[in-house]
Amino acid sequence: MALIRFSKPTLRRSDMTAVLQTMVDEKIGPGERKKEFVRLFSTLIDQSESRGMALRSYPDALSVALQTLGAGEGSIIATSVLSPGVYARVASMLGATLVLGDIDPTTGCISLAEATRLAGEGAQILLLHEPSGTLPFEADYTTCGMKIVEDITESLGSKFEELIPGAQGDVIVCACEECNIVSTGGGAVCILAKKSKMTSFPDDILGSDLAFIEMPDMNAALGIVQIETFDLQVKRRMELYRQFKKSLMKTPHKVFGIKDIAFDANGHDFTVLLDSKPEDVAKFAAKYGISTLNPFDGCVGSAFTDRFDIFPHGIPMILRGMSFPIYPFLKSDDIETLNRVISHLP
Repeated sequence: MALIRFSKPTLRRSDMTAVLQTMVDEKIGPGERKKEFVRLFSTLIDQSESRGMALRSYPDALSVALQTLGAGEGSIIATSVLSPGVYARVASMLGATLVLGDIDPTTGCISLAEATRLAGEGAQILLLHEPSGTLPFEADYTTCGMKIVEDITESLGSKFEELIPGAQGDVIVCACEECNIVSTGGGAVCILAKKSKMTSFPDDILGSDLAFIEMPDMNAALGIVQIETFDLQVKRRMELYRQFKKSLMKTPHKVFGIKDIAFDANGHDFTVLLDSKPEDVAKFAAKYGISTLNPFDGCVGSAFTDRFDIFPHGIPMILRGMSFPIYPFLKSDDIETLNRVISHLP
């Protein structure tokens, strides 16, 4: 039985023409295509009046975003217990302390009450993680008094009524890795939000290092093609998400995040809170050739899985969360298998 890969980049052979053209033009380093990619991405998230940067790595973008808002030695940064481990590594490199809050079980993002608590305890910046396509539609974090870096890596393309990702951040970050909805084959985007009072990134953050961290045109050319097909990609992901969610309703397990009918999930992930042992479910899925993983493995809260008293909503996701393959290039037979397996999860 052929294995259904967990993820697969949405790249067509024709997409590579744009990348090859950069070689023909003899310009593969940072240049005009990088600028065009940033412009198109900003427009995509309704931040067309903003200034942005395309960088070579996700940690670079997180670091620039946090430093732009003043993070440094002694700073305190608040984030969700489900946030990726890279947040802790970047904070450590900056000499900052990362403090954790529990999630809102309705959305999967840090709860407003927890963000407010952490702000009261000295946090100056909120690093907002929006996992598995979810959006914090019930929380206005701007009331907490913290500056906000909004990471839309996993929520890009989701929508709750008129709310789209990037609405709350002073600085917006989005990774563009192979597994993400818009892929440049590696790298990330960092955008100063329209609502931000800043008009440029501080020179002392970038300095002479800028030439070494900006995204090359070869990667940006791929990102431009990805944005051109963005609507079709997300539409397909949404269709698959709805199918899988309907199949899951036949089981005792619950879909992660927002369940409101007004929410359109982008299908970046199909993540489930299991009502049984993850190892049993993984074994069952593998029997039918389906790859699975725990999306919160290695998250910043992984070291605190015994602290149900502090993180009663987040820890169950760390211990019993599981994601299934979902991407536009899934074959019809694979989709049928996934629906059948999801509807019979033990």
